[in-house]
Amino acid sequence: MNEWITHAPILIIAIPLFAAFLTPLVDRVSRRGRNALVFIAVILALILTLALAKDVFDHGLRIYTLGGGSVDSTLVTLPSGYRLPVRIILEVDGMSAFMVVISVLISFVGLLYSFSHIKENGAGKYYTLFLLMLVGMLGMEVTGDLFNLFVFLEILSISSAALIAFYARGGKPVEASIKYIVISSLAALFVLFAIGLLYGEYDLLNMGAIAKKISLAGEIPFLAQIAFVLFLTSFALKAGAAPMHMWLPDAYGEAPGAISMVLVAATQASLYALLRVCFTIYGAAMDTAVIGGILIILGLISIFIGVTMALIQIDMKRLIGYAAVAEIGYILLAVGVGIFELAKGEISDYSMKALQGGIFHIFNDVMDIGLLFLVVGAVMYVTKESNLNKLGGLAHSMKYSSIFFIIGMAAVSGLPPLNGFASKILIYESVYKVSPLISIIAILASILMLAIFVKIFHSVFMGPKLTEYERKDAPRLMLCSMAILAAIMIFFGLFPDFVVNNIVNPAVNALVKNLPYISAIGGA
Repeated sequence: MNEWITHAPILIIAIPLFAAFLTPLVDRVSRRGRNALVFIAVILALILTLALAKDVFDHGLRIYTLGGGSVDSTLVTLPSGYRLPVRIILEVDGMSAFMVVISVLISFVGLLYSFSHIKENGAGKYYTLFLLMLVGMLGMEVTGDLFNLFVFLEILSISSAALIAFYARGGKPVEASIKYIVISSLAALFVLFAIGLLYGEYDLLNMGAIAKKISLAGEIPFLAQIAFVLFLTSFALKAGAAPMHMWLPDAYGEAPGAISMVLVAATQASLYALLRVCFTIYGAAMDTAVIGGILIILGLISIFIGVTMALIQIDMKRLIGYAAVAEIGYILLAVGVGIFELAKGEISDYSMKALQGGIFHIFNDVMDIGLLFLVVGAVMYVTKESNLNKLGGLAHSMKYSSIFFIIGMAAVSGLPPLNGFASKILIYESVYKVSPLISIIAILASILMLAIFVKIFHSVFMGPKLTEYERKDAPRLMLCSMAILAAIMIFFGLFPDFVVNNIVNPAVNALVKNLPYISAIGGA
């Protein structure tokens, strides 16, 4: 087992990547064989991820070097004796492990959901793109190299854009896909430019090594400052933070149900990259007051725009998409408060509490919004409709889906005893320390969010039974996927201390106390 753990950082990427290339070939022979291959690849990745995460949470970060004998090695010796300066480093610390668990778990749930209705011609291509999407997320979350971060970001963006419009029956999905790929290309261009600036300044691509240089210098050179602005803009854009959110409701609204959910995890991978840049690369010399203030402002704008735009939507998926913008705002608000509090020169209790709330809410956001997307996907599967004005009375025939929607609605709105309440109460409490007014605004936004989802529930599920929707509830695999998320959400809500102490704290500590990362990756 130790050998598997040692190689787990590369295996969790290699297994779905290898399966992605095999899937179109197997699809030509057997559809059942194709589904079995994809399922085995994802379940193996999930098992290895959980084992790796437990090892990292218990014993600290794990390094995996490709192309070199050790972390300190910079040259690869070929059989001819020629030596090349090639080395790729994968790193899994508490934050990386936290994000990898989210990505693989959500992908597993999305795969089960997809099996229920992705069966027609072209399904082989769908599952290939699905696996590549997972590879892109995992690569971004475990790489210790900036250029590889860019490569995996591109893999994630291209596969996501293709899946958004995969079953396009009209112009809207194609439009959403084009908008997504244009925005993603722009963000990737900024990232690549920023990487070039850092490489020109330090002659390095290794994140830990660059962080070490900045730490020793005690200041950030002008080119590195420009690079930071580009990173901040690019990853905030890819995370869907307002006012750079214009692509997100369209992409979420037009993608298939399972892909909408996995896209939430994909945006969180970009948010992870933003946190890695802020805390690891620039953490030693970062102006915490300024950066914290910027993130707080972005968070407030995202909450305001997300909630107010959700109020006027009549399409269920677009409404939930705007709710997702608001939830990103809560994460940015909490992280911003945590960084702002670091400006006092020490890691205060409220700084840690804010970061705990923000990191905890990353997991909760993916599950809560994801569950709602799955329910809406089931409604669209049964009724072929997503317009609130054309639906009603579905609780008569879709009893289980109705229950799952109530759970998701309560969780997103921050009602106890669900997981959304557990993370949001940490955010409210820590934000109150900085500004009571901001905390009150955040609470009022959650109350308004509850009112919005009550409106959806009343429009879609309540009222007299409509004769044109006589079908039974969603297929069993759809319901099974919803049940898995709902069970985890309830567990997180009932036992928040266990989750914070055993899952969230290792991630927060990895961000704030980043010296082990810099020392190990940087070869110090």
